[in-house]
Formats: sequence, structure tokens, C-alpha cells
Amino acid sequence: MDGDRIRRTLDLMENRGPDHQDHTMIKQNGRHVYLLHSRLSIIDLDARSHQPFTIGDATIVYNGEIYNYVELREALQAKGVSFRTTSDTEVLLQSYLYYGEKCVDFFEGMWSFAIYDRSRASLFLSRDRFAEKPLYYLQTEDGLFFASETRFLKALSGGKCSVNHRQLLRYMINGYKSLYKSQETFFEEIKELPYATNMIVNGMNKMREVKYWRPEVERVEMSRDEAVAGVKERLLESVRIRLRSDVPLAFCLSGGIDSASLASIAAKVFKCDIATFSILDVDERYDERGNIMQTIRDLGCRHTLIELKHDNVLPRLKDLIAYHDAPVATITYYIHSLLSEAISQNGYRVAFSGTAADELFTGYYDHFILHLYEMRNHRDYSKYLADWQNHVQKFIRNPHLRNPDLYGQNRDMRDHVFDESEQLRTYLNEDFFEPFTEEYFCDSLLRNRMLNEIFHEATRVILHEDDLNSMKYSVENRSPYLDSKLLKFVYSIPAEYLIHNGYGKHLLREAMKGILNDSVRLDRQKKGFNASIHSIVDFHNPETREYLLDESPIYDLISREKIENLMGESFLPNSHSKFLFSFINAKMFLEQNA
Repeated sequence: MDGDRIRRTLDLMENRGPDHQDHTMIKQNGRHVYLLHSRLSIIDLDARSHQPFTIGDATIVYNGEIYNYVELREALQAKGVSFRTTSDTEVLLQSYLYYGEKCVDFFEGMWSFAIYDRSRASLFLSRDRFAEKPLYYLQTEDGLFFASETRFLKALSGGKCSVNHRQLLRYMINGYKSLYKSQETFFEEIKELPYATNMIVNGMNKMREVKYWRPEVERVEMSRDEAVAGVKERLLESVRIRLRSDVPLAFCLSGGIDSASLASIAAKVFKCDIATFSILDVDERYDERGNIMQTIRDLGCRHTLIELKHDNVLPRLKDLIAYHDAPVATITYYIHSLLSEAISQNGYRVAFSGTAADELFTGYYDHFILHLYEMRNHRDYSKYLADWQNHVQKFIRNPHLRNPDLYGQNRDMRDHVFDESEQLRTYLNEDFFEPFTEEYFCDSLLRNRMLNEIFHEATRVILHEDDLNSMKYSVENRSPYLDSKLLKFVYSIPAEYLIHNGYGKHLLREAMKGILNDSVRLDRQKKGFNASIHSIVDFHNPETREYLLDESPIYDLISREKIENLMGESFLPNSHSKFLFSFINAKMFLEQNA
């Protein structure tokens, strides 16, 4: 391996770990294994926990956190295992040495790691259950390359990768929910290891992928009170172990129940000294100032409020796309980068977010319609329907989801997932069509949709974008709703308890009674962490228009005239606002990879 490539790659990795960098080379049976690491110190800040980390014949490089490392260390010590650090890294490697590949069954956390075991002449790669931490790989005639970011793969392999135009068209036409239906990425040659998957490369360089976990959906008879108590117990435990840190903690705070619940649990239940960071948007569709301030006042915590502005948007977006080595999924994640920057500038290295609460507890408007379908033969169906009509229907903008019998009429209706894709295809110079697909997890239509959202459509996108945005500023992102024990319990609860009196996320709201302020806990309107394209891009600015309509490879794919017309619209429906943002990203991405 060229030493210059290693140095260039480590330079690129510095954001992910500015505290220490190192690499090692292992030579065995004619094979050369290079392990590079950049450390962001969170647990056991001492140099003794630097990586690559070796015990006996096994060496690890690792990205993430094993939150239950304290309990695992105690269990291993009871079996006679001794430790020289207080880090989760050593617990992970000792678990591998004791349990082998089955070690991942014991972990609660987020991770991508590589362990080279000389005793077996094998490389063991693994990715966590929810794909919170990224793991990409690239095979060339020179060997197998793996990394947390695609940029590292290209630098280490020394080759140029081809833009995957299928993925680019999926992104623009079918939207971000289409991006994680397969292992494809925005580059033809680069693949992504799936969620909850191990890859083992043996001494003969044969690769074997093993899915070590799948979410369980098994209904358990229980009362509503038992369901609420079970949610509360498991969520508090999830937050408790994720509060483990040797550095201060920050919380991303929107106006919704998801993030506000986490901040309230940390401050009130575990008496943590926390700081919150929030984005404010003047667009009334996304303005959450009222709820945000209610939570801040209730907790009396330090807080930072960031107002969206037009300033420097396109240069910042270009920089973000170059760092992501991909288009930014939606406006939400452009905004999130502002949060990560502010968190870092204020000296924090760990940030909590409310990711996946919607997919656990019925947070989207289509969940109400799916729930009505599941309750169609329930004795209280008429009440569920009346509650929806009285409390929910008025907030819904999507015409598909204003029909309470949508799934009774067509169980397979998914047109709202790839929102307005048929109309957006008319912007292309050549047609692109890819049918909707989803993974089968269970017979429940509601639960199957929600699990697809977690593992393929919504949560996966959030995790990818949040990881890159956070790591750009050397901040680790933690998501307490992504806990395997919490998920298993929630997906065992009878569906009738999920929505009550027209409230989605009923179980979370009830579990948070007495912890989260009622103004937020009982707020019915869902705004979401989002913004209008007009909140960040001024299409009337002559320089902006000139740049966006200038010669570009994007116009091999999309009609310039139709884009110009779209930019002239003073108000855009949500689907077209998203498309225009995707167009800008795709343009920049193609120009950077020309």
C-alpha cells in the first residue's frame, strides 16, 4: 500500500476523530491487512484506549458506542476476563474473543467495526442492528476496501468511481425514501453493508454475509396500562445507558414530543445538566418556536436558537455535498448541519436526537389510515374513525391520506410514499420508472409499513445524513428510540393501543406524563423538522438564478426550461419544493464528480 494514500485517507478522516490517528499493517500468508483509525474520544479519554486496539491475535478498528458495555464488562469479568481500560472498545474486542461472531447478539448500541483475527486468518466486519453507523465497501483487483465514508474508499483505493445515475434518478424522482431499498450507493462500484449484518472474509478471501438479527413482531396480550408502563420502563433504560459519556451532552430540540421527551428524561429523571439546540423557521408551516420555548422554560436548561437565513446557502450546500460525497437527502438535513455546527462550536461532542419515534409509535399521517384499516373489525371502530375526523383530518395536506378507507379500498396503495413521482418524471429529458417495493416483515399492514420506514425509507435516511453532518463537526449522534429491547416491546403491543382519542404516539405521550410538559405532550399538530425551499434559497437573486441555470451535466437529465419555470413559482407544494432542492443537490454533485 502506498504510504501517501494512507496519509491522504487519514487526513480525510480527521473530522470523524480529531483526537488521535493511527494505522497498522498486518501481514499473514501473503495477505496485507491495513487498519486505519481516527478517534473521537467519548469514553475513557486516556491514550490506553486508542485504536487500532489489539488483544492477543485480534486487532480492532471501531466506530460507534456499545452502550451496555458496563454490564457486558461485569459479565465477562465474572467469567475470568481481565481488562486494562475502562473503554467500550476493549469490551467489544473481549466479547469477540469470548463469544466469536455471536458477540453482536449481546451488544446494545451503534457500531461498524473491523476485527482482524490472526488465529483464524479472517476479517470480521459488522454493522449495528439499525445501521446507525455506516459501513461501505469496494472490491477492486487490488483487494477489498472498507470504510465509514465513500471518500475514504476512493482515497485508499486510489481509483475514481463512476456516478450511479440510477441512484441519482431515484433520488430526484422517487425521493429519499427510495435510496435504501438495496445496497446501491451514488457510485457504481461502492456498496453498503446492510443493517444487522456481519461480513466475514476468510483466509481464501471468500466473503460471507450473515444477517444476525431481524426485528420481531409478536403480539402479546396486555392492558393499556401495562403497555404504557412497559414503554416508559424501556425508554428510560435506553436513555440511561446512552447518557454514559466522559464529555458533556447536547440535545437537538424541535417542537415535537420526540426530542422534547428525551431532553426532559435526561434533565428531570436522571438530573443531567444538558444544553439544547434548536432551529427556528419563519415559515408558519414549520415554525415551532412556541413548543420549543415551552420545553426550555420547563427544563430551565441552557439553549441555543438558530434562525434560518438565505446567507451563504449555495456555497454551504456545495461544501456539504462534497463532504457527504453525495446529494443531501432533503432540506431537513441541510438544516441539521447548522445544528451540528452550533453544537460543536459550543464545545459539545455528543448530541441526542429523537430519530425513529415516529416509526415506533405511529407519528405519520398515513399511520392513522393504516390503523383505521387494522381496526376495521374492532368494536370501537366508529370511535377511532370519529376521533380521526375530529382531530386529525384537518391537518392533512396529502389528498391520498384524507381518505379514511384508503386501505380498505386498496390494501396495496403506496402512491404517497414516492410522492408525486409520476408528475416529477415529466421534468426529465428521458423517462425513468422504478416500481415501489418493500420488505416483508409481518402480516400487519401497519407494522410492516413502519418497519419498512425504519429499515429502508425514513429512519435509514436520517441516520445516514445525521452521521455525516455530526461527524463533519466531530460530534457523535445518539438515538435512544433505536433500542432493540424497546422496539421488541413496542412491536408486541396490541395495535388498538397505538392511537387513542385521535392522538398518534399515544403510548409515548402517556409514558411521558409528569416528565414532559403538557403543552408539547398534548399538542396534536405535526410540523416536523423541515423548512420550505424558499426559506433557504432566494430564486429572485440574479446570481443564484444564473448559477442554477448555467451549463451543467444535470441538464443532460432534466429540462432546463421546466426548471426555470419551477423557480419562478412563488409558492410550491411540498413535493415540488423537495424536488427543486434535490435538483440543486444533483447539479452540484454531478459537477463535483465530472
